[in-house]
Amino acid sequence: MTKVKILINESKFDHLKKALNGIGVTGMTVVNVFGYGVQKGHTTYYRGVETNADQLPKDRVEVVISKVPLQKVIEAARKAFYTGNIGDGKIFVYDIENVIRVSTGEEGAKALAYNGDAELLRATS
Repeated sequence: MTKVKILINESKFDHLKKALNGIGVTGMTVVNVFGYGVQKGHTTYYRGVETNADQLPKDRVEVVISKVPLQKVIEAARKAFYTGNIGDGKIFVYDIENVIRVSTGEEGAKALAYNGDAELLRATS
């Protein structure tokens, strides 16, 4: 199992979401964050006064995969938000030791699969 953390500009999130859904990624966590990388922010104007905005708004998208090949996720993500400019984003890859689904106690790849859960989801909603 692998966790992929992706930092992107907010404007590219919909492209990324469609690309990942298109290759079979079934869930993701998205957090709005602020930060900067190589570009060190940018100059902006507030009430006519020039100021430096050194914390840029970004989206942090996290997915844990077990069946979708890692390289396929990386390629789909890069294609979704690549412009060739500084600030396109970053992709971080981590090994995951285990995943436990709290509701059933299932562990590992089974905890990520939602094959038979349509009935359960309808019963609890």
